[in-house]
Amino acid sequence: MKGIRQLSLVKGTERYVFRYQAGDEARIIDALASMASDRSTKFDWFDAAVLSYQMGRKLEKELDEVAK
Repeated sequence: MKGIRQLSLVKGTERYVFRYQAGDEARIIDALASMASDRSTKFDWFDAAVLSYQMGRKLEKELDEVAK
């Protein structure tokens, strides 16, 4: 479960890529919320929700692999 993780989203001509260490998920959630709150970017709350969901699915898959 250790190592670099990545979330990505393509929205029109915008590309958002977040790379982070395992265990830094809370920091990424905070960054997503901060970006979604910033009206000067095209990144919105739906985008933050999509990436948060991606993160949760990845964590769920990793936990399932560990449990086997």
